[in-house]
Amino acid sequence: MFKKLRLPVWLLITLGGVFLVHIPSFFEPFYYGDEMIYLTLGEGIHRGLVLYKNLHDNKPPLLYFLAAIGGNVFWLRAILCFWMIATIILFWYFMKLLFKNNKTVIASTIVFAVSISLPFFEGFVANAELFMIMPTIAAFIVAWKGKGLKSAFLAGLLLSIAALFKIPSIFDIGAIIAIWIFALQFRIKNIRHFAIKTCLLLLGIAVPISITFVWYFLRGAFHEYLVAAFLQNFGYVSSWGTGSANQIPFLVKNGPLLLRTLFVIVSFVFLFFLRKKRSKAFLFACAWLITSLFAATLSARPYPHYFIQVLPSISLLIGLLITDDSFEQALVILPLTAAFLVPVYFQFWQYSSNIYIDRFQTLLTKSSSEYFDKFSPTVERNYELSRQIVQTTTATDTVFVWGDSAAIYALSKRLPPIKYVADYHITDFSSVDETLAGLNQNPPKIIVFLAESPPPQSIYLFAKLHYRQLEAAQNSSVWYNTSQ
Repeated sequence: MFKKLRLPVWLLITLGGVFLVHIPSFFEPFYYGDEMIYLTLGEGIHRGLVLYKNLHDNKPPLLYFLAAIGGNVFWLRAILCFWMIATIILFWYFMKLLFKNNKTVIASTIVFAVSISLPFFEGFVANAELFMIMPTIAAFIVAWKGKGLKSAFLAGLLLSIAALFKIPSIFDIGAIIAIWIFALQFRIKNIRHFAIKTCLLLLGIAVPISITFVWYFLRGAFHEYLVAAFLQNFGYVSSWGTGSANQIPFLVKNGPLLLRTLFVIVSFVFLFFLRKKRSKAFLFACAWLITSLFAATLSARPYPHYFIQVLPSISLLIGLLITDDSFEQALVILPLTAAFLVPVYFQFWQYSSNIYIDRFQTLLTKSSSEYFDKFSPTVERNYELSRQIVQTTTATDTVFVWGDSAAIYALSKRLPPIKYVADYHITDFSSVDETLAGLNQNPPKIIVFLAESPPPQSIYLFAKLHYRQLEAAQNSSVWYNTSQ
């Protein structure tokens, strides 16, 4: 498929620019909450622990295995950088398949490369949304270029890999099926072929996911994996803004999601009736935008990195807007307007590019303390606490931190005595009583109470009864188990 593929000079320059703007991110401290969870679970993988059973988070497993390979922020961000370079190359190749106009290929690729490298969308943070783009684009290439049944199955395998980074990527299957329907000649033979291709696509998606279920079943964690990586996300989808209380009526809690689903259906019907009047590339771009917008707004949470899933289709449409000289150049304004209104309507949070540059300048010209303060007042404190933990424990000792704790686990490479590595995990999926029972059953070597998160009385009394208090940084308290 990629024989004798030569990268043009303009693309090499673009890739060089992407690499350069990623460099400051390599040197950022351990501070970003989600990354700290990934690295902590990655450390658990190194220790032979079973994800979801021994350590909890609510994403599929591939991201944690990448974090295990990285081991720290520097290498995880470096993996991300080269992964994104490969993703841009794949996107460029896909654009060459879609468009005969080389100007459209260039414009779309450059817009994509720039947009996924912006701090505005957290483009330098190793979130699942960035990693899942590459297998998704690979699936589209296979589905677009291959006409046989094997291609449909392979496209499904690739979409499944994307879903094993984060489940919402699975909705992009709609773009593949839609373009097959738009090109379908409604004869018995063609309909049968379409049905078989669709079944093989779904089978391809099911196979890798099923293998993970078998794997976790054999490790005794089938139920935990099912609940954490799949079922808990249903509650996550409908809880933002409405709370998760059971007494909230179904339509109140899920009404906005149902309206978005209806919008997707109506949009696809509209595209179907346009299928003979518009180009295949235009129809695909619109279908991809619709599925990715639905996925990005699934939970209605305003996190900028959720919008990353929409950037490839937006880049494609912007490329058409800039370079196409047909009527479709005007038509792309409609889907692009919808795409740009979504972050406004959902009030997506914003991250300044100037802050990213300012932080790197501080790293080069100021002290480490001033650099850490650019991220959070607690970053230097977390580093000090982690050094203290490393000095007073061995690698196999467990540590329990009450508060925003994942950074301390990741920095010290120490694991908690319970499965939860973040304070909101305990709040959402456990309880103080269950946590206290875990501490009694497997007492950690160190307990840390962070200054900004006073512990419940029962856990404080447990530490006071069984531990000796040590000196700690910035009004936090460290308790040492002298009986071990």
